[in-house]
Amino acid sequence: MYKELILQRKKDFDAVLEHTRTEISGIRTGRANASLVEDIPVAYLGSTLRIKEVATITTPESRVILIQPWDKGALAAIETAIQESSIGLNPVVDSTSVRLTLPQLTEERRKEFIKLLHQKVEESRIRMRQIREDILKKVTAEIREKKARDDDDRRAKEELQKIMDDLNKKFDELTKKKEQELRTS
Repeated sequence: MYKELILQRKKDFDAVLEHTRTEISGIRTGRANASLVEDIPVAYLGSTLRIKEVATITTPESRVILIQPWDKGALAAIETAIQESSIGLNPVVDSTSVRLTLPQLTEERRKEFIKLLHQKVEESRIRMRQIREDILKKVTAEIREKKARDDDDRRAKEELQKIMDDLNKKFDELTKKKEQELRTS
């Protein structure tokens, strides 16, 4: 019984991990990376699209991001979207592209980004614990209703702990890697 519940919620654990990867990739290091801008929403032709859906994003230099829209009419929309985003960069627009130059990070800014990194990871860990507690409540309810055996509670806790340990290990690896990028860029 508990295995079915865990299997049903496994995708939620995976979604938390993937969301965390996306959030972490958006934290700016001193190096140019397409993931900084690719998911910024752009109001274009009456709909909202992401930059990666309307343009090619390249990094011709280590601190430069070059955005080349497939339709030149999207230049102004991309410029506005970047200015309104929270990345804190000023776009330079020429006739065919938008260029973003990343400034060198100060030590104070690095510390702020590392703090933000740890905050985002902790929020994800909290979300994982909420999912785990939800599963355990359902198992307990099943036991109370005599739909499951008494030892299912213990087994569910053991299996969930294995999942949590694995995910925490992945979070630690993500954090360590990003922290290293922030310290050395």
